[in-house]
Amino acid sequence: MNPIKVLFICIHNSARSQMAEAFLNHLGDGKFNAESAGLEPGKLNPIVVEAMKSVGIDISNNQTKTVDEMITRGNKYSYVITVCDETNAERCPLFPGVYKTIHWSFEDPSAIQGSFKEKLSQTVIIRDRIKLRIESWMNEIILQEDI
Repeated sequence: MNPIKVLFICIHNSARSQMAEAFLNHLGDGKFNAESAGLEPGKLNPIVVEAMKSVGIDISNNQTKTVDEMITRGNKYSYVITVCDETNAERCPLFPGVYKTIHWSFEDPSAIQGSFKEKLSQTVIIRDRIKLRIESWMNEIILQEDI
């Protein structure tokens, strides 16, 4: 059976969507093929890289991508999941052939103020929320799709 294709979208593809993509690919046991993109061009957040590294997932070589790039590639997705706030999620274009669009709102690690240690601490909280949501959703989908 082919893996379920999922696209995670946030504003700059620098933090939340990168974490969601990494967790789904890492935890999905080959049942999912996740990618991520941003509404606007962005740069990978080094604090997010550090937060993911602390749970054994290296995203340091990931490249940020835009939604426009993904549309141009013509990829088809079963699910498009926005992980930014509601206002920005409404800016997402429609993808051809999408089975379902879902919105999960997570705080933006890029907006956290303070020292590196304070930013990392808050980013870890967001990371853990994303991981829990991914695990829960993944289990729902596996039961629904009988995979």
